[in-house]
Amino acid sequence: MPLLEPVSTLRTYDGQAHVHAHDHAQIMAPLTGRMELEIDGHAAFTDPSCGLLIPAGARHAYCARPGTRILVIDAPGSAGLDRLRRFALSPACRVLGAQGDAGQQLALLLGLPTALSSRRGLDLTRLDTALSCALHEPWPTARMARLFSLSPQRFHARLLELTGRTPGDHLRALRLDSASRMLARGATLEFAAVRVGYGSGSALAYALRRDRGIGARALRRSDA
Repeated sequence: MPLLEPVSTLRTYDGQAHVHAHDHAQIMAPLTGRMELEIDGHAAFTDPSCGLLIPAGARHAYCARPGTRILVIDAPGSAGLDRLRRFALSPACRVLGAQGDAGQQLALLLGLPTALSSRRGLDLTRLDTALSCALHEPWPTARMARLFSLSPQRFHARLLELTGRTPGDHLRALRLDSASRMLARGATLEFAAVRVGYGSGSALAYALRRDRGIGARALRRSDA
């Protein structure tokens, strides 16, 4: 059956490479992860900072890391959907879900500005693994940036595009996530603070109340 109106779905990918073409346009707005594509012989990508419009009939190969989640809108070919285009995803786009009205989602995405033609990939899994293995150590932005051979300024900008968080905010979230798990398992504030890079138990307690609105006692009761 021909597609008569936009249809949106939230898709999770399996890490396998696929090749196909379809007679409708496809708009991709990733929520997490990154997909590499080849569209009519041209290399492309899409990630949470950069959406992609694939016109009807364009043959494309694609592969994404397992767990990548993308809002995909299939739409009948029409003016405005007839050429390959990248668009810059805003932080507000990260809350898009398949339950929304596909026509409204499509209008929102098509109204976004055109994205830069090329950006260096940033593997968030690699970043989080490196940070999580050494949360007790200092992690200035320059150290994080060296993991990807980027300048501190470029790394800061890319992480903000992808997550909506600065490097400091991202690190603090990982530290508090780890501390919360330890406290729920019965660790003391002082022990958790040392393991995740806080100078004292009181400093960790303050950070938990400020950022999460919860204290150590409440975390321990949640696991009781």
